[in-house]
Amino acid sequence: MEQETPKKKKKNIFPIILIVIVLVAAFFGTQKYLYFQHHEDTDDAQIEGDVSPVLPRVPGYVTKLNITDNVKVNKGDTLVKLDDKDFIIKVNQAEAALENAMANVEVIKANTTAANANFETSKANYDAAKIKVWKATQDYNRYEKLLADKAVTQQQYDGIKSEYETANAQLEVAKKQMDATKRQNEATAEQIKYAQSNVTQKQADLDYAKLQLSYTVLLAPVSGTVSKKNVEVGQFVQAGQSLFAIVLDTEVWVIANFKETQLEKMKEGQTVDIKVDAYKNLKVQGVLNSFSAATGARFSLLPPDNASGNFVKIVQRVPVKIKIIADKETLGKLRPGMSLSVVVNF
Repeated sequence: MEQETPKKKKKNIFPIILIVIVLVAAFFGTQKYLYFQHHEDTDDAQIEGDVSPVLPRVPGYVTKLNITDNVKVNKGDTLVKLDDKDFIIKVNQAEAALENAMANVEVIKANTTAANANFETSKANYDAAKIKVWKATQDYNRYEKLLADKAVTQQQYDGIKSEYETANAQLEVAKKQMDATKRQNEATAEQIKYAQSNVTQKQADLDYAKLQLSYTVLLAPVSGTVSKKNVEVGQFVQAGQSLFAIVLDTEVWVIANFKETQLEKMKEGQTVDIKVDAYKNLKVQGVLNSFSAATGARFSLLPPDNASGNFVKIVQRVPVKIKIIADKETLGKLRPGMSLSVVVNF
């Protein structure tokens, strides 16, 4: 009888342990179920911020560098200077070409003034010739009648007729001279238009040369912190080459990549609990700001094509933007690229 009692006790313990395990599992399962009825979380999240690359617009050798890694700069600060000797020469050449074009306009204008004077003279000669023709015509008609009445001699009539024909010939010459000076006027007017358009072109060339010269001085496009510097004094840089980046200190936000199956209850304006991996005791609040217009895979270099014969369904993730609500000191600790865990509260 004494040996049977321990066996009975052992038989009674196992059901009790099993019941306890089931109760504990049911408790935690219920807790998790209730939790996920009002929350969605993910650790696929990171801090994002505006990063402005600094790129030269013209090639050249770096003659001066006013920055180092992780230094603060303000918008408009001079960061880099390139060798500008070639660009100064181009500006001087453009200025000389502009002055030459402007002088050419003045010369053509002087020629136009002379052409106008010639035209007025030829026009006056033409008008005078017309008057002579009118007078010679009157005399010719009158003497023609007098000759018919034998009131004048044939010699007198021939003299008047000669004057009449001479006046008409002079009128024709005067008209041709006037037409020639008129065409010359029109030609000089066209020359002025061409010369003025040439001045405009040379002015544009000068403006472009000055613009290129201004690009030899690289200014800070924004205020922020210099990062990823890969340029040194004496280095030759190409137009468009990345020299360094400026991380803006104005604002940071969170991009969390939630599974598409988690989005059903998520809405803009919901509160978000943010835990930063870099700071174990730092908890930040946020607000769900917006949803991406497409899944992250759609923006990849080779987006998935589900039209192929070998289809495997994969749950996609949708980037969600979360606005961080924190004081300036807390925001100053956050850096773009830091990993996070976020929980959206319904």
